[in-house]
Amino acid sequence: MIVIPMAGLSSRFFKAGFEVPKYQLTIHDEFVFDLALKSFERYFASELFVIVVRNVFDAKSFVESRLTALGVQHYLITELDFETQGQAETVLLGIDNPNIDDDEPLFIFNIDTFRYDFIKPDFLPDCSGYLEVFEGDGDHWSFIEIDDDDNVIRTTEKERISNLCSDGLYYFASKQLYINVLNEAKAKNLLVNNELYIAPIYNLLIEQGKSVRYHCITDDEIDFCGTPDEYRALLTNGLKRAPLKKAG
Repeated sequence: MIVIPMAGLSSRFFKAGFEVPKYQLTIHDEFVFDLALKSFERYFASELFVIVVRNVFDAKSFVESRLTALGVQHYLITELDFETQGQAETVLLGIDNPNIDDDEPLFIFNIDTFRYDFIKPDFLPDCSGYLEVFEGDGDHWSFIEIDDDDNVIRTTEKERISNLCSDGLYYFASKQLYINVLNEAKAKNLLVNNELYIAPIYNLLIEQGKSVRYHCITDDEIDFCGTPDEYRALLTNGLKRAPLKKAG
């Protein structure tokens, strides 16, 4: 399954004068929501998409209409009426559903990032989790540290330990594995700025001796739209790649 947590309130965008949440904004006649989902376009017919929304801005109706227009065949929408403790908990609330098998693998991705031509890596059967990264500047990302065999040996949030920055695409080998490791993170109070982030919980898998891998992409494979400035830059400069096709 592919899980898209989008339970935030787009506060930065509203403070900047926008009148709709960021996922309902458009870039050259395409919704931000559509562009983010199209990261996984080749899996629209095969994967279960789990979308977690807040019960504001008519989000559930908007998401359902866009999933239909995009041709997503299998989806669940979870609607929340409260603020979560962070992205990691939002994901948990989306997948903690009896209709999802415990052994179902999961990918997690942001609603404000566009990942072009994503294909699942070949090493998935050989790892318990992986992070997708790019070489970037700044200290506002999640980061990984690797060894000589390309294993991830440490992850951090907002602490620059390398130039390998997470682009927000995360993988866990099963729903139950994610639930177990997140519950352990809660028990150990592994918070950053009072939030439960996803990247740091990979450290728990590493401590258990489980394999955590990474995949590094190039700059032209991704666009970011998480802030008003990033959104305006995409309006001005355009997307790095054109989407495969426009949804109806």
